[in-house]
Amino acid sequence: MSKFVSKLKEEVGKIIPPTIFFFVALHVVALIRALMLKGTSIPLVSSFVVAVAALTIGKAVLLADAFPLVNRYPDKPLAYNVVWKTLIYFVVATFIHYLENLYDVWRKSASLAAANEKLLADMVWPHFLATEILLLVILLMYCTIRELIRAVGKDEIRTMFFGATRKHLTPT
Repeated sequence: MSKFVSKLKEEVGKIIPPTIFFFVALHVVALIRALMLKGTSIPLVSSFVVAVAALTIGKAVLLADAFPLVNRYPDKPLAYNVVWKTLIYFVVATFIHYLENLYDVWRKSASLAAANEKLLADMVWPHFLATEILLLVILLMYCTIRELIRAVGKDEIRTMFFGATRKHLTPT
């Protein structure tokens, strides 16, 4: 197998777990938003948009993890990295969430500044904040799971959840 193919296989293997996690989690957020916005004229996101967002977040998380700033507390208790990474990912996710809303308004406005002003005036803040709270909880869960897997090990976690597999069984 060529070096390129093995590297590609490694990268795809790394991006699949966070993408699946965020695909499911963001669909939950989209469902809750759809229920909250039922009866309003606010547009809903499609499953395709959620899938693209999940891929984007999955890759963004992997890229962010490559920076030393993100893995700031590897030798401290897990709570340090969980809280730190959750805060970093939350700031980025909030920025992306705001830009999503801004883009919808900008398409119908004369300028970006006018769109931003209109968005700030017209935004349904309880809906925005409810989505932000969901994102925060989802990111906290993701970071907690990732740090536990890092600390305990993939094989041990797999055994804890699904029992011993053939390769974990020792001959007696």
